[in-house]
Amino acid sequence: MISIRKDFSTQVYSRYSFLMHACFSYHSKSFCSSAFPLLTYLNHYSKSYCLFNATVNSFNCMNVLARTHIAPTSFLPSNAKFRGFLCSFYSTRAPSRSYRRRQSKRLKASRKSVLDETKFQEAISQLPSRFTNEELCNVLTLQDNALVCFDIFNWASQQPRFRHDASTFHVTIKKLGVAKMYQEMDDVVNQVLAVPRICNEPLYNTIIYFFTEARKLTRAVNIFNHMRNGPNLDCRPSIRTYNILFTAMLSRGKNSYINHIYMETIRCLFKQMVNDGIEPDIYSLNSMIKGYVLSLHVNDALRIFHQMDVVYNCLPNSYSYDYLIYGLCAQGRTNNARELCDEMKRKGFVPSSKSYNSIVNALALGGEVEEAMNYLWEMIGKHRSPDLITYRTLLDEICRQGRIREAVDLLKEWGEKNLVDGPTYRKLECVLEDDWKFK
Repeated sequence: MISIRKDFSTQVYSRYSFLMHACFSYHSKSFCSSAFPLLTYLNHYSKSYCLFNATVNSFNCMNVLARTHIAPTSFLPSNAKFRGFLCSFYSTRAPSRSYRRRQSKRLKASRKSVLDETKFQEAISQLPSRFTNEELCNVLTLQDNALVCFDIFNWASQQPRFRHDASTFHVTIKKLGVAKMYQEMDDVVNQVLAVPRICNEPLYNTIIYFFTEARKLTRAVNIFNHMRNGPNLDCRPSIRTYNILFTAMLSRGKNSYINHIYMETIRCLFKQMVNDGIEPDIYSLNSMIKGYVLSLHVNDALRIFHQMDVVYNCLPNSYSYDYLIYGLCAQGRTNNARELCDEMKRKGFVPSSKSYNSIVNALALGGEVEEAMNYLWEMIGKHRSPDLITYRTLLDEICRQGRIREAVDLLKEWGEKNLVDGPTYRKLECVLEDDWKFK
């Protein structure tokens, strides 16, 4: 520090003390190799120093701490290099998740709605002096402002000789959940749990549903356990309760590993549901098939599929076949996928676009281009839409077999029949030009 004070005056050093503190706090390793040469360099190049002074004075201290990044590079004695450093003073990296979360909370807090006193007073005036739960429920149902509904609910709680019942709790939680006022909804839910005797199964299902919508899966599972272990037999989980949890867990996975983890929980829930005497419906069985397919356990999905009619007395629908066809094609089991597709069509179901795209891609990648073309034209005839990946895969495989001219004619035919839009057609043209050098 003594050498720095010799090079700079006390005033200059104090002006940049906050910058040095930021460097020590966030980039201590790079500070030793870059900050001291920078300060020495500022002493020799006064013009660049003035530019640096004007730049730093325009910064807010908190912005510097949050957004600056000093790269651990050596500073060459060149004005161009130094100006380049100043231009890259702000980090080009994306903000961290915690920073985005804080910004989102601040934005939500700034957008928080204010209570409309006029609507609040108007709603209260519609209630008699000794109102019942039914009358309060009607007033709450007519409110389109969730904050007004929440304040009416709190106001009613403070009235003498009045106690909320399941209907008023239910309406308030619905209003707050639809408006995504999850913090206020959580407060109402805590009041519900404090009075378990008034609860019923639809009210608990609504609570679980909105907690899953808020991505508070742990809270939803806690409510589910409260339902199973509570003394009130009218609050036991139903098939709808399990289906809500199945849907929430299946929507959480972004890759096969995460789906595998959640699938273990879904499997345990399904086993628990059967042991409790609740018969699975088509939705829960399809959820099991979908979960096994997404977690790459296609054989387990096939086992559930073959047990649907025999064990659970529930016939498969088009979604059952679609999930399985997609999973079989993803594993390259094209023959099994075609057999299921033929069975599906014999039962009067039409495969979805996802099923057709999966079969066409799998056949094309397996070298069966002619069979893939047959499925493509069948798909178009049944008003299902091929996607860009399907078109490109088919053209690539035709070109790989040395039939480039045929691929070009096929693309022109798709364009003439308006099977592909303009942007898709141009992308496929670029594929033929760039990958296969056809002009």
